[in-house]
Amino acid sequence: MSEWENLIPRPSSRFLKIRCRSCNGEQIVFSHTTHLIKCRTCGETLAEPTGGKAKINGSIVAVLG
Repeated sequence: MSEWENLIPRPSSRFLKIRCRSCNGEQIVFSHTTHLIKCRTCGETLAEPTGGKAKINGSIVAVLG
């Protein structure tokens, strides 16, 4: 089974639970997002697209998936 794990690559993208720095609200965001993600409560920018992995402006609480 480990032979198959070496042959088939795993995706590097994950879903992240991010906490806003200003209001401490939590939101689930895709790690390779292509859109600007703002906090639902206060409107602060949580994630910015960079062409690859997103720039996360909040603190990562958990990695999901």
